[in-house]
Amino acid sequence: MINKRRSTAVLIGLLAAAALIGPSPARADDETTEPVAEPPKVELVLDVSGSMRAKDIDGRSRISVAQQAFNEVVDALPDETQLGIRVLGATYRGKDKKQGCLDTQQIVPVGPVDRTQAKAAVAGLRPTGFTPVGLALRSAAQDLGTGSTARRIVLITDGEDTCAPPDPCDVARELAAQGTRLVVDTLGLAPDEKVRRQLLCIAGATGGTYTAAQSADELTGRIKQLVDRARDTYTAAPAVVGGGTACEGAPLLAPGVYSDREAFSEHRWYRVPVRPGQELRASVSVALDRPVNPDYGVLLRATAPDGRELVRGVDAGSGRTDVVSAGLRWSAAEEEDEDGPSAEPTPGAEQAVRTVCLVVSNSFAARPGTRAQPGMPVELTVDVVAASPAPDGPDLGRGWVLLLLLTLAGLLTGLVAGLLTRWWVHTWRTN
Repeated sequence: MINKRRSTAVLIGLLAAAALIGPSPARADDETTEPVAEPPKVELVLDVSGSMRAKDIDGRSRISVAQQAFNEVVDALPDETQLGIRVLGATYRGKDKKQGCLDTQQIVPVGPVDRTQAKAAVAGLRPTGFTPVGLALRSAAQDLGTGSTARRIVLITDGEDTCAPPDPCDVARELAAQGTRLVVDTLGLAPDEKVRRQLLCIAGATGGTYTAAQSADELTGRIKQLVDRARDTYTAAPAVVGGGTACEGAPLLAPGVYSDREAFSEHRWYRVPVRPGQELRASVSVALDRPVNPDYGVLLRATAPDGRELVRGVDAGSGRTDVVSAGLRWSAAEEEDEDGPSAEPTPGAEQAVRTVCLVVSNSFAARPGTRAQPGMPVELTVDVVAASPAPDGPDLGRGWVLLLLLTLAGLLTGLVAGLLTRWWVHTWRTN
């Protein structure tokens, strides 16, 4: 009978503890219980439209420079990387725009690379037709498929899309909004402002980069960097999370990297549990994937559940950046230092977990005609580590010790000054 009562008491205690602890925090790697290492996947998308015949890169045609760069990249490709190649504007020689704007083909499927096959496929390309960039991007995303890690498209082009719709910027936003974990890096081969703006828009919508390549070496080096980046980064893609409209009910986050979307001038809330002796470190980046007014900022705050602000980190852009970021760090020890000595702790209180609310805000304002949906891409990084206060220096700056040191320093200074003065006067009189 006694054992039965003890068992009942233990069960009740466990249930009560579970109720007090509440739901476990979301983790960036919760999607797979046993992470499986996927090979990095990259698809190179090459513009083979008529303008690629221009001979303005080191005295050579743009297509020949691109072909050389492809050959060198294929030779240096890591064995574990799966590569595909897609072209646009490579086959249709007529003037029917409707037909020409369907001209995109995958000439090397995504998979382990057959270097001889890949080089032969690229060597036979001749500049021909239109520039359906949007359609090629959409098709390349389908080529790469889905998976638990991010995939990369590297777009090399010398001109803006001549076939919209679909507009390539809209396609990039569409792919990003689907949470397809796809990054598009763009390389521009012509010093044209319209092309630059379009490629910046494509890259910004997906968290990629834009580079203007003005020589064969620049193009080769940049493609190699991007292919290597597919191998070295994004081994685990950010987990998709939806921020709340208030701290209460906001998603509970464990250390990890998360992606979200935030509308113009919106506030999104997240919660992070922090134990005594730990320090919260958080950063947020918002990608400018569409035109916004030049004055804006991003604000990241940590607050208590009752709304009291603990710390904030703010950074503002000038209208020319493609990503705006902010970061902060906070520990309970900092709050205790500001409030003065705390009262005698209650037994067991030292192990209490504090819930810190993270608030991501922005002051973006869209330009006329700019789409408001989907929201701006947000990447939030959360980490909780052992608190690391600045190391204490020698205890010389407190109370009477400092006063005594200052007094001694003054006496010594006066004594030395007096001796030097007497020596100088004596020497002057002697001479």
